Parts: sequence; structure tokens; C-alpha cells
Amino acid sequence: MDSESWHLSVFIDRAASDVYAYVSDPANLPTWALGLGSSVVQEEDGRWFVATAEGRVGFTFVAPNELGVLDHVISLPDGTTVYVPLRVIADGADRCEIVFTLRRAPGMSDQELERDAGLVSTDLAVLKDVLEAGPAPA
Repeated sequence: MDSESWHLSVFIDRAASDVYAYVSDPANLPTWALGLGSSVVQEEDGRWFVATAEGRVGFTFVAPNELGVLDHVISLPDGTTVYVPLRVIADGADRCEIVFTLRRAPGMSDQELERDAGLVSTDLAVLKDVLEAGPAPA
């Protein structure tokens, strides 16, 4: 099957800079990416890892930037790496859209893609709730 991408997004009533600051801090993942894992740790070399049901998963964000780009690479326990595009796009001064690009992995069934899309959509909804209800990120 050829490559396929789904763009999943949510609008958040917060400044893009606030959303970017919150999402770019891996320590915040357990508060909004509930399906990913419950514990996030940073090793001495600066790499971040999350404990998942499938094993320890590493992840690395792109360098901090002013464009809202939060692309990251996930390193799965079997050594496979997955590139994940993620963007925060300003929509005025106090609102933004966060867009997650979900790509169909080789051999992924329609049902698996739809399941993953549902998980990502849930995580984005939780992120929206957390950021709209909470104080400004530090």
C-alpha cells in the first residue's frame, strides 16, 4: 500500500507560544498523551524515554524554533524509528491550531490506522482541555 497521511487537529484557545512551550517539554507528555505511557524520564545524555506496554520508547524533538514546528522521531523497542510531523499554528493572538500528521506504517490495516487516529484525536482533545483550563506554561 502506498503512503497515506491523516492530518488530525484541534483548535486551542491559548496563544501559540503557550501551546508550543507546553508541548515541547517532554515532561508534560503524561498529562495529555495518555495513550503513550505513564512515566517519562530524561537520561544523563539528554535523551528522553517513555515506558510503554511494548517497552521503552525514545523520542527526540527538533531543535526549539519560532515556527511552531514540533516534529519528533520516536525510537521503538525493536529499533524502528518513526518520524512524526507536529505543528502549532497561530490563529490570532490567543488561539492556535495544533496539527498532528499520522502516517500509515507499512503493513498497517485500515482498522489499525483508524484506531491510531482515534488515540491521537483523544490526546489532542485532552491537550486542549488541559491548556484551556490551566495556568500559562512556565
